[in-house]
Amino acid sequence: MRTTPFLLIGGMIAAPASAAGTINVTIPQLKVAEYHRPYVAVWLEPAGGGAARTLAVWYDVKKGGNEPGTKWLSDLRAWWRKGGKSAKMPADGISGATRAPGTHAIPLPADLKPGNYVLAVEAARETGGREHVTLPISVPAKPAKAAGKTELGAVTLSAR
Repeated sequence: MRTTPFLLIGGMIAAPASAAGTINVTIPQLKVAEYHRPYVAVWLEPAGGGAARTLAVWYDVKKGGNEPGTKWLSDLRAWWRKGGKSAKMPADGISGATRAPGTHAIPLPADLKPGNYVLAVEAARETGGREHVTLPISVPAKPAKAAGKTELGAVTLSAR
């Protein structure tokens, strides 16, 4: 089949518009006797201050009963204070199950206005620790990186 300019243009139109960036969050493999996947929250705040925008919250979404997974979201203390306590979970496109060790990608929102922001990533683990990493970023996206020491590995922003 021959590719026509019409198909190429159609493919470009169908591509989702975004703030041209991807956040990569690495959860390290820890060598501990009792490992539990961490709860993780990822959010953005305007650099000059203002309301936080939650991009992802990973927790035990299937745990129900007297102690549902949402019970321990307050262990993500910084996110909880920035707006997590008023968030209704589960939230479409934001909440999801905890992630295994590895690198996980989160696209920057398509409607993010140009400017300077602080990207925050927080992790808390049962019988483990808690860690909060912040990274100043700008939109349109320019590459940026930071790293945690225990509960979080590399946190990067890559431009598309």
